[in-house]
Parts: sequence; structure tokens; C-alpha cells
Amino acid sequence: MIKIIITEDHIVLRQGLRLLLEQSENFIVLGEAGNGRELLHMLASAPADVVLMDINMPEMDGYEATEQIRINYPETKVIALSMLNSVVYVQKMISCGAAGFLLKTTGREELFAAIKLVAGGNSYISSELSIKMLNKAANPEAQHGSGLVEQIGLSKRELEVLLLIAEGFTNAEIADKLFTSKRTVETHRQNILEKTQAKNTANLIKYAFEHKIININQPE
Repeated sequence: MIKIIITEDHIVLRQGLRLLLEQSENFIVLGEAGNGRELLHMLASAPADVVLMDINMPEMDGYEATEQIRINYPETKVIALSMLNSVVYVQKMISCGAAGFLLKTTGREELFAAIKLVAGGNSYISSELSIKMLNKAANPEAQHGSGLVEQIGLSKRELEVLLLIAEGFTNAEIADKLFTSKRTVETHRQNILEKTQAKNTANLIKYAFEHKIININQPE
């Protein structure tokens, strides 16, 4: 049986995932963690084959927890499970050591298949995100965006905020998604405006598309 730990700060989602996984005779849920610190403490006494990892959590987020697992528990595989459907988040989690990335809208069958594949030593990225990554790879012009981001000095967090702004989220909604305060998001937004020399949000989004920071041809 594949031993799993669910790491998710929303209790209802955690419990729902547990009930879903326990429907399969192939899985055993060793426990649940509300953040990365709880997870690492749990792994010390209950080694798991697979960790289902939320990204944005208090105290220690999924990025740091995944890096710690790669260093201290290399036999444990991480599958990111998130509502964030941008390629940026996939790339960052993979660079931290995750073997898979699924959206929280993923169906039961895909979830089960992904866990089995990752536990067996393979990688898995949800079908929706795989299509996005293929589209990005097929559009070489979009690659210029990453260099420009470095040139104008955007931090990783500012880039995340910029992507969410382009998707139409308000400051309050972005704060909820990134588990930070509205005031912090407002500060990031102001910093982005200053670094890009955009006069307002509309000009900022136009700037991002024109300079290939965001690929306008990439489906959302």
C-alpha cells in the first residue's frame, strides 16, 4: 500500500481528501498536517511514500517544505495540490523537488493515477497544466519575458502578484490566494508599477503583454 500524508491548511479540504483516498485499497493515509512544520515533524516518526502538498500555508509553505523533504527525506515523493494554475507555480515547485503537480479541481481517477505513478518513481503534471507548458514551449518568443523580469528587478513574489493581477483578481482576492495581507499586496502592486514605470493597472497589464512577461496567446 502507498503511504500518504495530506498537507493542507484547510481542514474541510483535508478531511475530504482523506475520505476520498480511503476509498481505495491501494492507499493508507498516515496523517494530516496543517502546514510544512507539522508535516516535517510527522515525517520524523511516520515515513510516507507520497505527500500531497498545498503551496500557500502558514508558518512554512509548500515550497520550503518540499525543499526540506528533498534534503532530509529523499525517498518521500511530493505532489503539489493547488488552486494556482499558472505554469510559474509548477516550475517553482518542480525546482524545489516536487515530482508532481495537480490542481484541486482534479478528478478522483486522475488523482489516484498520479499518486500511483509518482510513488512508482515517475513524474506527473495535470493535463490542463501540461497543455499550458506545451504551449509555452511552442512559443519561443515568450521566453524573452523571463529575462525582462530579471532586468526590471521583479521579485518572485511580485511576479506572482503580476500574474494574478493579469487574471483579473482584486487586491483582496490576491491576498487570500497568497495567504498574505491586503496591504502587503498593495505594496507589491505599487512596487511593480514603479519598476515597470506603468501609470496604472491597465498600463501595467498592457506592458506585461507587450514585453512577453505574460503570454497573451496562452490559454487560461
